[in-house]
Amino acid sequence: MSPYNETFKALSDKTRRQILRDLRDGEMSAGEIADHFDMTKPSISHHLSLLKQADLISDRRQGQNIIYSLNTSVFEDVMGWFLELLGKDLSDLKKEE
Repeated sequence: MSPYNETFKALSDKTRRQILRDLRDGEMSAGEIADHFDMTKPSISHHLSLLKQADLISDRRQGQNIIYSLNTSVFEDVMGWFLELLGKDLSDLKKEE
């Protein structure tokens, strides 16, 4: 199975994409993430689990809380894959800056 299958599966859901957008601003606890949605905490936990399986987020324990953050290296890999499809690489983008 392609390593990107889990990534694209995780990105296919709008709730998970919103969680990623929220984490773009910095680390958040599971409770803080849940506060942004009108759904049960077990549902949020399920979304977080799928994002973690896809390695799009990482977590660490801080006291009684679990703190989530983005794993940007996976996004860089996916962007590299997209650029490869276009016949470009990351260095092409850096030259344009």
